[in-house]
Amino acid sequence: MASGLADAIKALVQDKGISEELVKQTIEDFLFAAYKRKFGTIENAVVKFSDDDTDVSIYARKNIVAEVENPVFEILLKDALLENEESEIGDELLIYIDPSGFDRGAVQSAKQNAKQTLREINKDTLYSEYKGKEGEMIIGYHQRERNGNIFVDLGKIEGILPKRFQSPRESYRPNDRIKALIYEVNKTPTGLQVILSRTHTEFVRRIFELEVPEIYDNTIEIFKIVREPGYRTKISVYSNREDVDPVGACVGIKGVRIQSVVREMEGEKIDILKYVTDPKEFIKNALSPAEVENVLILSEAKRQALAIVNVSQLSLAIGKRGLNVRLANRLVDWNIDVKNNEQFEEMDITLESKKELDALFNDSHDDMDEITSISELPGMPERLAGLLAENGIDLIESLVLIEKGDLSKLEGITAGDVETIQNIIAESIDIVEEPEKEDFDDNIENDDYPENYEETEVEEEYECPECSHPITADMDVCPECGVGLSFEEEEEEKELEKED
Repeated sequence: MASGLADAIKALVQDKGISEELVKQTIEDFLFAAYKRKFGTIENAVVKFSDDDTDVSIYARKNIVAEVENPVFEILLKDALLENEESEIGDELLIYIDPSGFDRGAVQSAKQNAKQTLREINKDTLYSEYKGKEGEMIIGYHQRERNGNIFVDLGKIEGILPKRFQSPRESYRPNDRIKALIYEVNKTPTGLQVILSRTHTEFVRRIFELEVPEIYDNTIEIFKIVREPGYRTKISVYSNREDVDPVGACVGIKGVRIQSVVREMEGEKIDILKYVTDPKEFIKNALSPAEVENVLILSEAKRQALAIVNVSQLSLAIGKRGLNVRLANRLVDWNIDVKNNEQFEEMDITLESKKELDALFNDSHDDMDEITSISELPGMPERLAGLLAENGIDLIESLVLIEKGDLSKLEGITAGDVETIQNIIAESIDIVEEPEKEDFDDNIENDDYPENYEETEVEEEYECPECSHPITADMDVCPECGVGLSFEEEEEEKELEKED
């Protein structure tokens, strides 16, 4: 066989990454193909490599016979004795076949098949190697450019950095060092295709893993990354240890770590913020570098929130062409609307949202003097508030005046509802009774008598003739059933009775 076989095998193993067994198998297949082209079969063909792999030979296994019927499988005893003096009829003998005697066309065909086989083996080997590296960082060198796509020398193979996966900030020249993410690996009819990327969020993650050891060893974990390649990236992080500041670790002493990341991303702006489970705080953090005064949850079900900022911070919170708030929306997975204080005052929002906002702007929300509606009472179920409203009871003052027995008579109110209402009143409302006139008289000597106290006549109460609801003489209509009232006629009838 040709000299230098061992060197050729080693070169294929080292340069192409093909295993030695596969290379030998390919050489065997090449010889078998040439043998079959000449003799029509490979049943009796035997290929042997030397111990040091410096040579390879092919043999024909033949039976020793007295009379040859099939020269491909049989050999005469006299011819066998020339190969081996101890040969006997019935024995098998390996006869060396000189490859130079093969048909030229057979050899060329076998070589083509062997080359094709080696290419397929090489492709499969590289595919297995690089497919397992998808999502990992790799370093290569700018080799050439065509139609905006950059071809990168990765050593064993050539990768491609498509134009759509290049940052708008970046430009490269031949032999420039390129650090990129292995985004996708595909088999194609022309070979293996390794697609690289510098725009995906995983690229940012790998850069931070290289620059921040705490992320690599999972002391700090990245919650989510959102990015507008070439313009701004937002990354939320949290720490698995209380004594490690996640944001500070990513920034590094004097910003040395984040500066390395920014340089690698060609000056792209990066916001590092702390991830928290509270959506309000997370939204505040996500809108950095703007300072957010308060966040109002408009609809938790629809994940809608309102961020309120100072007028001077509005443009910063929204960002150029809405970039900052758009990235914040994607980071927290909420629909965030940003308003300044003046814009918020002009908005028409629900009572519940207003209450929540009041709680934000006031340190204490314990003062219940301003609350007049039953629906505002802490702990009041919406169902009960609705039933009371249907019965004409909207105000807390009206509810307090109703006796327990009268509550149970209201439509839709059960005994359990009555107990719930009574408990809410007891817990939330302090009833202050007006002092009687006698109480003032008892305290005159102690100078406790109010200076502006005037004795007033107690207004007489009556009952509605239709529903027996309490009414007073100054009423024209019963507040319960709506029947019209007239007290003048009753007074005239009383006077007539006296005269009689």
